[in-house]
Amino acid sequence: MEKNYKSMNAIKVGIYSAWLLAIFALLTFILALIAVPPSGPYCPGNCMNYPYPDILTYFPRDYYWMYLVVIQLCLFLILMIANHFNAPVEKKIYTLISVAFAIISTTILLADYFLQFSVIPISVMKDQTDGIALLTQYNGHGIFIALEELGYSMMSIAFLFLSPAYTMKNRLEKVLHWVLLLPFILNTFAFIYYSVQFGLDRDYRFEVATLSINWLASIISGILLGIFYRRKIKEIEEAA
Repeated sequence: MEKNYKSMNAIKVGIYSAWLLAIFALLTFILALIAVPPSGPYCPGNCMNYPYPDILTYFPRDYYWMYLVVIQLCLFLILMIANHFNAPVEKKIYTLISVAFAIISTTILLADYFLQFSVIPISVMKDQTDGIALLTQYNGHGIFIALEELGYSMMSIAFLFLSPAYTMKNRLEKVLHWVLLLPFILNTFAFIYYSVQFGLDRDYRFEVATLSINWLASIISGILLGIFYRRKIKEIEEAA
């Protein structure tokens, strides 16, 4: 009875964090699509160039999504931990590695986003612009973009190591297994493609690709894991 109670707690954390991750990832994606970049290769027109003097013109519009992604990342980490607690003993080596890469990813990205919306706008408002060009999100080969690329690459590895936990016993687990496996494959392909095409001057092309891949994976896997854990709850209730 106590074992079932503990299992139920872990499953409930899994189901709530899964649904919330899917919701916040979707909302973040929508807001990010509205924030069309005013610089770089995907700029639709009237583009801003180095040293990016018009940053405040796009504040706060281009920063709203960052507040949501902070919540999204916290939910992602909670879900990865819940997956580890709910995994079979023989699969816990994979889920623990997944949690480790999730921590790396979340740490990098939380720092990146928090610094972006907490430091850049106020520094420009106060005319403290030394070094801002290297830090701003509008610099396609700046620190912000590089950390996003690293953070989301680590996230794809976290998804990769989570995939063996779902052993394809049924259709849901088969789909979930591939949804978790694909981000790493697509991420690797995108990095190679943009590196071959553009070399070091790939700008934010790979960043957009890896971000989109991992956010879509978060939405879809969040929904599927929510369904998976909901079924687990029903199984425990029926067995009680």
